[in-house]
Amino acid sequence: MDSGVCRRTEASLARSSDEARRMLRDHGLSVVDWANERGFAVALVYAVLSGRRKCLRGESHRIAVALGLKVAGDCIDSTRGTG
Repeated sequence: MDSGVCRRTEASLARSSDEARRMLRDHGLSVVDWANERGFAVALVYAVLSGRRKCLRGESHRIAVALGLKVAGDCIDSTRGTG
């Protein structure tokens, strides 16, 4: 079953780190609040937002997807844990 997400480019759907910060601010959330609500390490969220992490796998990738910085590939089983 094709959801159509695979036909779009990742760049057309992803937001920049500045846009992610603006989205948090617009919703009245600090980075700390957002991270704690989702169970992410605060320092790692800051590292993702600042570009110090590549976000290729693991928690940094999950953070980038949750922030909208990367698009979760529906072509890949993104529900499986990566360890």
